[in-house]
Parts: sequence; structure tokens; C-alpha cells
Amino acid sequence: MNNKLLARLIVLFVFVLAISAAVIYFTFDIRTLDYLTMFQPVYILMALGILFVGLLFDGLRLITLAKVTDERLSLKQIVNVVLSNYFLALVTPGASGGAIAQVMFMKKAGVPVAKATVVVLVRTIMSISFLIFLVPVVFFTDTDINTGIPTYVLAMVSVGFISLPIIAFFLMRTHYPEKWIDFFTRKLAYKTRQNCFIWYQEFKNAFVVMGKHPLTVMRAFVESGISLLCIYATVPAYFSGMSIDYNLTQVMGRMVLINLILYFSPTPGGSGIAEAGFVMLFSNLLPNGLAGVMAVLWRFTAEYLPFLLGAFVSIRAFGSNVMNMATIETKNDNEK
Repeated sequence: MNNKLLARLIVLFVFVLAISAAVIYFTFDIRTLDYLTMFQPVYILMALGILFVGLLFDGLRLITLAKVTDERLSLKQIVNVVLSNYFLALVTPGASGGAIAQVMFMKKAGVPVAKATVVVLVRTIMSISFLIFLVPVVFFTDTDINTGIPTYVLAMVSVGFISLPIIAFFLMRTHYPEKWIDFFTRKLAYKTRQNCFIWYQEFKNAFVVMGKHPLTVMRAFVESGISLLCIYATVPAYFSGMSIDYNLTQVMGRMVLINLILYFSPTPGGSGIAEAGFVMLFSNLLPNGLAGVMAVLWRFTAEYLPFLLGAFVSIRAFGSNVMNMATIETKNDNEK
């Protein structure tokens, strides 16, 4: 196996193992063992089934967005794109490799890089926008989170979150973003300035595509939401497995908050931040000692299992040199 890939995998394995052990150690309680002995294994199958549905809708979303660019992908190609995202996202800082992996597989399937980039960007924008739209719902329905916050403040925050994607959409139709990029990057190196404008242009192209196909994009948006909610629903499945009373809306709302933060996490795949955020948000909803265990169960089901499948399809398709190929792909895109 390529030394670079092997080193990354070893570091990742040690990092994940250390974080998981630390989270369980610092949240462990003697009653944890009692709840674990009560756990019903059938709920593992339920969690995996829900995860499968989430990944299925992720694939359907990709098919829908590919049609927008007049491209067609086979079932095998769809599976490769979806799973490879998990693999490279978890071995690169800020999950940046996930987008690269998707473009690599779409390029391998015969989709031009320009179209593949637009599809990947729209896919990401949809996921983030869906979560942003749900944030106001979380604030208004979760009384534990909004305790002490005046209603008018919640209303202002909610309007702000809902307005962000809408404002971004209309800004793309003006020249203001280019002027702002020019102003804030004028003291940077030429190459950096050039990359900023290239990234903005790709981002703008994604919005242009969405504007031309509103109904198809709305369908993809719905598929995106179903996919995310199903993947998050693995957590309440485990709650049920331990016979824990919970409010489904509250649990799903807090999963929305965690996963929105993870989109902007600087660590590979959000490792560390995800576990800490889960413990912080769910400690008051779970019996003592279970928050850490649940955090680890969630991460292994929703992230690490798809990561292993993604590693298999990525290495099988590109060989053990996949990390170097991803690096080359990034350089090539930046030089265009």
C-alpha cells in the first residue's frame, strides 16, 4: 500500500480510537453497564436499515442533479461517488477531500470536470441550506436550548438563518461579490487571489444551474433532506434499543445543530468536535454515563462504517495511490 495512504490511515485510526476511548472514559458511569446489558441487538439492524435509506436518498439526489447537467450515471457509479465522499472526507482536514473524491469518480464515469464540480457544489449547498432552514425550528421547539432567550431574539435569529441562502442566491446575480473578493484579497499573493475568484465562479455557476431548473432542484432538495434526516435517525434508533424515553423532535433537532457545525469543522470528518458536541448537547437528555457511548455508536454507524465502504471502492478504483491522485486533482483544478 502507498506509504502516504497507509500513514494517513494509521494516524486516523489512532486518532479515532483515542477520541472514542476518551469520550467514553470521561463520561462513564457505573450505570452505563446496566443500560448496555439491556440493549436489544435488533436495533442495530434498525439503525443500519435507516442508514441505508439515507444513503439511498443521497444517491437519488445525485441522480437528480446529474440529470440537470444532462449526464447519466450507472448504479455502480452512484454508489462509488456517495461512498468515496465519506472516505476522503475523513482523511483530509476540514473534510475537503470529500468533494474531490466525488469529482474524481464522476470524471472517471465520463462526466466533464466542470459539470461534476457544479453537481458537487449544488449537493453541498443543498445539505447546508436544508440544515440552516431547520435551525429556527430547533430554536423554537427545544425549550432547553432557548431557555432565557427572548422571543424577539429567536425571531430575529430565525429570520437571519432563513434569509442566508436567499440573500446568497440574489447576490450571485450582482457584481458585489467580485468587488468584495477583490477588496479583501488585494494584499494576498496573485495565485491565492486567482483561486478565490475561481472558487467563487464555480460557486456562482452552481447557483445559475439551480436557477434554471427550479422544479428539479426542489426535488433534489427534498431528497437531500430525507437523506440527512434518515442518517441522523440512527441516534434515536439506538435510544430505543436501550429503552430510553426521548422526544424525537428534540433529538433530531440537536442532531441538526451538530451536523451543521461539522460542515465548518477544521478536523478530518469533524472527529473530536462531533463527539464533544454530542456529549454537550445530549448529556441532559440521557442517563448518566450514556452520552459518550451514544456519541461513539453514532459516529461508528453514520461515519466510520460508510468510511470503510468508501475506502474499499476508492482504493479498488484508483489503487493505493488515491491520496496522491486527489492531491494532483486539486492542483489541476486550481491551475485552470
